[in-house]
Amino acid sequence: MTGLRIGGGVAPREEVAFTFDGVAVFGLAGDSVAAALLAAGRLDLRRGPGGGARGMFCAMGVCQECVVIASGVVREACRLSVRAGLVVTSVRTDRHD
Repeated sequence: MTGLRIGGGVAPREEVAFTFDGVAVFGLAGDSVAAALLAAGRLDLRRGPGGGARGMFCAMGVCQECVVIASGVVREACRLSVRAGLVVTSVRTDRHD
């Protein structure tokens, strides 16, 4: 775990391993994929038109800035809970506005 988590006030939670773009990431049980990636220091979750980095924005599944592919399905990372063995990959949007 990195120092990017806010500590205190909650019972300890189990550490859960998943992969993002082939790299092992550790989150805590109950975390969203977006929260676990942010805590691990990963701010860019996908690439938008023109190749610009995109990350979590609204954190409630409205803006779709944090879309990823999880086990073959496009999902918002902020609305997807981490689970052991989950395979998550980033999305590259090839269209141009």
